[in-house]
Amino acid sequence: MDRLQSMRVFAKVVEQGNFARAATVLELSNAVVTRHVADLESHLGTRLLNRTTRRLSLTETGMAYLERVRQILQDIDDADAMASSQAKNPTGTLRVYSHLGFGQLQLAKLLPHYAQKFPDVTLDVTLSDRTVDLVEDGFDVGMFIGLQKFDASMIARQIGTTEVLLCASPEYLKQHGAPLVPEDVSDHACLNFSYEQLRHRWPIEGPDGNIVHIPVTSKMLSNSGELLRQCAMAGMGIVIRPSFTLCDDLVSGRLVRLLPRYHLGQMSVMMVYPSRRLLSATVRSFVDFISAKFPHPERDPWLDSSPNATAIQPAA
Repeated sequence: MDRLQSMRVFAKVVEQGNFARAATVLELSNAVVTRHVADLESHLGTRLLNRTTRRLSLTETGMAYLERVRQILQDIDDADAMASSQAKNPTGTLRVYSHLGFGQLQLAKLLPHYAQKFPDVTLDVTLSDRTVDLVEDGFDVGMFIGLQKFDASMIARQIGTTEVLLCASPEYLKQHGAPLVPEDVSDHACLNFSYEQLRHRWPIEGPDGNIVHIPVTSKMLSNSGELLRQCAMAGMGIVIRPSFTLCDDLVSGRLVRLLPRYHLGQMSVMMVYPSRRLLSATVRSFVDFISAKFPHPERDPWLDSSPNATAIQPAA
């Protein structure tokens, strides 16, 4: 027995005053309507309706049961309406995960515009460099950088690539000079990641495609890219960071790009979410918003925004 359907039929029979009219409204046969009410009474073990040839009337139990049934059916209809509305209109809470540096320096500039466009959405944003499972950790969408891992079953959309740049402050370069070829970097103070593979050598690719591993002297080691960036701006030494973390500093002149014809690698910037099927309007609004901000995912939008005039060119 479909108890919910039987409840709906019972309530409609009472509303219409007889089985035939209820059957017409529900587009069911008289026999089906009668069977639903009979099954409901059998399940409950009590009579809900008194039937005569002229009229129907509720039993005392039927009156009490009808009151609860109407509330239950109203609650279900309200729940359906709420879910349907949320499927069409961005609302509720959107849980976003982001790579720490990208969140601090790029997402922070985008979220106010999203919030203004979708005022009924509450943003719950977590920034971290740790590995997360979007589904297990309850996130709706995530922003991942480079080698960060995510479940292969996720939908992953690249929004751009980020070039790893070599930079220093104008004050540092004024005091120590600028490296004009990769080998010159060995003579400078370097602000370095504490990751083992970068502690002692930086891989730098030349215009000919050959990669040389340049020995470096670490003035400072840290697992915080933001700390390294701040210290580079203060004139402590040369830093390597993704373009999305440095673009504003290059535009303002707080940092200067070094060896622009050489490369230290690229990383993909990915937007990841669990499924294309039945995306809520809230998740879809965020996915579409971010995608519209980055229309050329094959390019580095942050490097494109930085003026070449700030780059120190190598000697001819």
